[in-house]
Amino acid sequence: MFELVLATNNKNKIKEIKQILKGLQIKFYTLEDFENIENVVEDGSTFEENAVKKAREIAIQTGKLTLADDSGIEVYVLNNEPGVRSSRYAGENATDMENMVKLLDRMKGFPPERRGARFVCVIALADKENLIGTVTGSCEGIVLNEPRGGGGFGYDPVFAKLEYGKSFAELDLQVKNRISHRANAIEKTRLILERLINRES
Repeated sequence: MFELVLATNNKNKIKEIKQILKGLQIKFYTLEDFENIENVVEDGSTFEENAVKKAREIAIQTGKLTLADDSGIEVYVLNNEPGVRSSRYAGENATDMENMVKLLDRMKGFPPERRGARFVCVIALADKENLIGTVTGSCEGIVLNEPRGGGGFGYDPVFAKLEYGKSFAELDLQVKNRISHRANAIEKTRLILERLINRES
């Protein structure tokens, strides 16, 4: 069976990726399946730099095809902050709630028409010798005035796609996995994986 390492410890991301890639004949591995994996320092200035670095380094360490992503939220009125610092916006070990609180504090006083934002996800695929490719997915929306909903993770409770009238944390998971930035990027990745699987078989 085709083998693929998901280069993340984020259980929510792992669940989303597996759900969207369902149906492909893939044996998934996560970082927990390997001993002594060295942590990859995500010090790139773009989502792509971080995703590529993570995919290449984990592929070399595991010897297997690796999928890595870097994602976050860009708020236009804040010059695209938090961007690549989304997961550590309120500090290196900040929780999702702490990051959201900081973002909402920065957004105080901005009217709805100035609360535009987008989620961005860049996925990189690499084996131990080569970078196979990168894809990008995005989803346009707005930053809400307060968190809404109990689902999702990260900034999902404060991000809404206008035509749905709900935060990402309120959306049904099947809907979110159809319209989200990560879904968009993974669907593009799926096409690459299908080609690789067909070539191997």
